[in-house]
Amino acid sequence: MDHIATSRMSARTLIIGAGQAGLQLAVSLRELGDTAPITVVGGESRPPYQRPPLSKAFLSGKAVEHELALRGADYYAANDITLICGEWIETITLEDAAAGAGEAVTRSGRTLAFDRLAFTVGGTPRRMRVNGAELAGIHYLRTLDDAVALKSSLDEASRVAVVGGGFVGLEIAAAATASGKDVTVLEAQDRLMARAVAPEMSRFYAEAHQRRGTHIVLDAAVSGFRGTDRVRGVELADGRVIDADVVVVGIGLIPHTELAASLGLAGDRGVDVDAFGRTRIPGIVAAGDCAVSSHPIHGPVRLESVPNAIAQAKAAAAALMGHEPGSTAVPWFWSDQADLKLQMAGLTLGYDQVVVRGDPDSECFSALYYRDGQLISIESVNAARDYMAARRILEMGGNIPPAAAGDTGIPLKAHLTR
Repeated sequence: MDHIATSRMSARTLIIGAGQAGLQLAVSLRELGDTAPITVVGGESRPPYQRPPLSKAFLSGKAVEHELALRGADYYAANDITLICGEWIETITLEDAAAGAGEAVTRSGRTLAFDRLAFTVGGTPRRMRVNGAELAGIHYLRTLDDAVALKSSLDEASRVAVVGGGFVGLEIAAAATASGKDVTVLEAQDRLMARAVAPEMSRFYAEAHQRRGTHIVLDAAVSGFRGTDRVRGVELADGRVIDADVVVVGIGLIPHTELAASLGLAGDRGVDVDAFGRTRIPGIVAAGDCAVSSHPIHGPVRLESVPNAIAQAKAAAAALMGHEPGSTAVPWFWSDQADLKLQMAGLTLGYDQVVVRGDPDSECFSALYYRDGQLISIESVNAARDYMAARRILEMGGNIPPAAAGDTGIPLKAHLTR
């Protein structure tokens, strides 16, 4: 790892962003036989680490900081990967507007020359813009530093309010409820996880969290926070006040687009790439939470998940190496909330039929989604066999007939051969 403020460096490939996608891109380049220098620049002071455990195992005390590292320090040295931590790229200049070579200048003033460029810059949590939003005790979760601060606050808390009923918010709520806190989830929309799952799954999760002791409030528009030096409550637009000594806000991610936009490669939604991570400029790619990718069915989509970051990074590395594009990966996701493991494959956008397999009351079931009789996605709760079989079928371009999907007497893997 690089700790020396060298004023000028040369890198065959410059990767901006040291998260899961950035590291995977570097790893994939090496696996594909690239021997030229690689430099990975990250804004955090730590080497690349896993983010998913931050809202689950880390908050619950089941994982500690050193266990989250994605690679040991010896890996970077052995593979000629220069890792620059705690540094931000301020400007990028291309030698030729139609080619990917150029120079990047960091906030501290060092210059990084490159022949190829990758944006794996992720994003930053969307902030609340209401009265009291700067009070102590209001937390956002994106980095390990955020998680350390939140864990310390939760240890001292008795009443916790979670603003936002998405994956991260519900994972935090489940962990806090399990540790004995009085937890209320405030969701502005009329259902939980509305951006990620279908209404059938939203209803199940609202009821399941309530059974475990978490309070769920839907259509809850936050108008402000109460407190003097520290937060004491959350004000809702309808006049209600939810008492809380810790508030966690999880209302979405804003992708970092400024650098890519300066090259004409990004809009408000993210960095524009094709299905294989390629931007319109040869030699420049993007992957991970910042990338808006062209989906063959649903059009431009930006997916926030580790599996997507890994798949995009692998495809982008292959593109930089000049390899022929492979097949487009089927998106898949997971979320651990208390003892409920949600696994998803495909996207539920635009479905016209849903088949529920199993009994939701048993908390072990699946929902299969169809468009014109063709399976497009599955969401499984504690039903790993269903999920794995359906994901494989989706990857193969196969189908599970809707009339047969709900028959639990026939394993879904039986449809692999049809």
